[in-house]
Formats: sequence, structure tokens, C-alpha cells
Amino acid sequence: MKPTIVLVHGAYAESSSWDDVVAPLQEAGHRVIAWATPLRGLASDAAGLTDLVRSIEGPVVLVGHSYGGALLTNVAADAGDVQALVYVAGFALDPGESCADASALVPGGTLGETLVLVPLTGGGADTYIDPAKYHHQFAEDLPEAQAALMAVTQRPVTQAALGEPSGDAPLWRTVPSWFVFGELDRNIPAGAHRIMAERAGSRRTVEIAGASHVVGMSHVAETVQMILEAADASTTAAV
Repeated sequence: MKPTIVLVHGAYAESSSWDDVVAPLQEAGHRVIAWATPLRGLASDAAGLTDLVRSIEGPVVLVGHSYGGALLTNVAADAGDVQALVYVAGFALDPGESCADASALVPGGTLGETLVLVPLTGGGADTYIDPAKYHHQFAEDLPEAQAALMAVTQRPVTQAALGEPSGDAPLWRTVPSWFVFGELDRNIPAGAHRIMAERAGSRRTVEIAGASHVVGMSHVAETVQMILEAADASTTAAV
């Protein structure tokens, strides 16, 4: 049985960011789910993803972009038959580490200076990337018109979610992982991705020259290849 592939988007994006990835995965015979990430809080969002995984019969490959990677990391180990994790410019957090912490593992990230805050009733704030800065910060290797549309449709993440500590049992400790990211990622510097991949014991790590934070959109073929490699490895291991 081929694994179901669950695609988890991150902040300042939406599930449509996976559109170009979906068809090739389906053509390879996989059921695909592009989950709509709530972006409200790390633990609560991971609990929602865990609930989805529990509902899936058979093996699962989890694929996370950016904050979505932090959610893969926090899926409960007993949620289901998770065979592989694929981090697409994603956060593979250590216990107690937040997304903000991991972004600062090396200097060079510039996300903070581009954010616009919207206060929330009851406290806290949503964060958006300033539309005027979105193309350069988030998706410089996409066409300007496409990035402009993404800036309009971006979904916010709460400020608290970015600073919330990760749980004490990262799933990458027990499930094999694969990593792909861009050399010119301005949200999570490439050096931080390298650190996370190394400590997670990545099966294969690909750094794409010139690629931005949205490497899954700007380099679809490489991303699909990585996901299928992880899915094939999990299928072989199960035989």
C-alpha cells in the first residue's frame, strides 16, 4: 500500500502553495491531502494534525514547509503509521526550541523586520509580512505577479505560535527525515537548515542554489523528487 502524503503549509502561505506538487504525487499513485494549517499555536495546531493522521488508514508521509515542519515534529508518535518526514524549508525543532529560536541558530534571517502586527481581541497579535516586502523576503525566485498575489492571500500566524516551545518528543527522533531548502532563504537562513538537518540525522539533504524560502514552489521537480524518495524508502522498508 502506497503511503498517503500529507502536505502541511506554513505561515504567510496557504494550502494552494502545494498546487504544483499535488498532481505529480497523485500520478505516482499516492493519495494526497493538503492540510489547511490553523496557524494559531504550535501545540494546538500539532494536535489538529495528529487528529488527521489518526484518521488515515495505512502508511503516511508527512511533508512540512516552514512552520509546517514544526508541526510534523510535534505529531504524536502513536498517531498512526508515519513512515517518513520531509522538511521543505521546514523547522525540525529540538525540545523546548521555538521557531523564532531556530531561525536565530545562525545570523542572517530578516523576517522580523518585515512583519506587520494585528492586535487580537483577548491579547496577542497576528503577524503578516508587509505586502510591499513580501516578494523580496519570502519568494524572490517567483515571478513578481505571483508573489504579489501570494502577499494578498497570505494567512497570518500568531506571534505566540512563533515563540511557543516545541514538545519534548520530536518525531524526527524515531521517524526518518529528508530535507530540502534554499540557499537564499531569508526567513530561515540556510545555516539554520543545515543544523536542523544534521541533528535530525537527515537521510538526504539538498540545498538548492539561489532558491528562496518557497523552494517547494520555485523548485517543484526537486521537491517532488525528495517526497517520492522518502515515500519509496518507507515502502521498501515496510516490505
